[in-house]
Amino acid sequence: MSRPASTPREVALDVLRAVSADDAYANLLLPTRLRRARLSAQDSAFATELTYGTLRRRGYYDRVIVAAAGRELAAIDPVALDILRLGAHQLLGMATAAHAAVSETVALTRWAGVNRATGFVNAVLRRISEADESGWTARLLTGVDDPDDRLAIEHAHPVWVVRALRASLEREGRGHELEALLVADNLPPRVTLVALPGLAVPSELGDPSPYAPTAVPSAAGDPGAQPLVASGRARVQDEGSQLAALALSRYRPVEQGERWLDLCAGPGGKAALLAAEARRGGAHLVANELVPARAGLVRAALHAVDTTVEVRTIDGRLFGETEPARYDRILLDAPCTGLGALRRRPEARWRKTESDVAPLAALQTELLRSALAALAPGGVLAYVTCSPHLAETTAVVDAALAEHPTEVSPLDARAALAGIARNPLDLGELPHGAAQLWPHRHGTDAMFIQLLTRR
Repeated sequence: MSRPASTPREVALDVLRAVSADDAYANLLLPTRLRRARLSAQDSAFATELTYGTLRRRGYYDRVIVAAAGRELAAIDPVALDILRLGAHQLLGMATAAHAAVSETVALTRWAGVNRATGFVNAVLRRISEADESGWTARLLTGVDDPDDRLAIEHAHPVWVVRALRASLEREGRGHELEALLVADNLPPRVTLVALPGLAVPSELGDPSPYAPTAVPSAAGDPGAQPLVASGRARVQDEGSQLAALALSRYRPVEQGERWLDLCAGPGGKAALLAAEARRGGAHLVANELVPARAGLVRAALHAVDTTVEVRTIDGRLFGETEPARYDRILLDAPCTGLGALRRRPEARWRKTESDVAPLAALQTELLRSALAALAPGGVLAYVTCSPHLAETTAVVDAALAEHPTEVSPLDARAALAGIARNPLDLGELPHGAAQLWPHRHGTDAMFIQLLTRR
């Protein structure tokens, strides 16, 4: 860009360009850009909705732009395309007056140094402004008969994601909830704090969340301004992630001297909660993260909790060989497609492809094999993914149980959560006592939790 961003629209375009050109993560980049621009609270809120809303519904807006421009996306300058996406969201997804949406967005072409595209952007946005969102949706759905294709267009999800989510819900007998899930994926997630046990009391942060006993909804504004968060005694963490960690740490009482392992600990949120739980019970935690930069985030997350936690940077697939039958509790929060956190990572749905699933499932299988080998007899392992995709969840567990039919047994994660949660959790029936959380049903990320033990 020709100069630093100083207006809400400039900030939004700056982030969109970083996401498009550099594979940046909007949820990490936007807060930095907002602080740098020193926007008012109102302008920051506008920039946030403009950025995240545009990224969430990018596929929908791309279809609108193609129809309005009469040319394919590949024929449009990449910078001009991001500007058009921002304009489309203001016109169709926000309550921005049409004249302001068009004129202010067209002005971005000069700020971004693509003056040659000014007339084109102006013409396309004026064409988009001729109909509202319902009108454009009706136009885009014309001639589309497949139910999943229609839902993909209307709710701005890739069709392969729609089909994967449908299959996961149908496994619970809840296929009729699909549209509610897609709607929830397009809503900004609530910000939830975790009061780390032994360091903070939830009532110090506010009223309790519905389920996790450690969770509290964050008040409006920057959660980092909360003194307990600033000191590290509380953190921002999705309630579903808290439940996943607590299902392991509170499955049964902790015995002094237990050895715990967080096998894929980055960026450190669950590791911090486990460290607080381990410290209270007299257990020792090892946090492992292969990527050095993410291992640094783990160390930072643990600093205020327990500086005695050992942080390693080892390939998690090696633990079963190097430390067999050593750990009493293991958390395997496996790398996954992240389809359960589409609300929180708005660009993720367009970044992942169906071809990513098989390699990730293979890695998850290898990591689970290693974790089971590192688990002590009678120990408890939590296999967790932030994805409800069947290939990453029940299929991985089925393969592990088939591989160890006499050694490994499932434990009832639903019962474990029922003993932890403040209120009853409406959980569908899944094999092996697995639990699946959902944004539309629980207000959490779509966390999958399977507990296993070695006989």
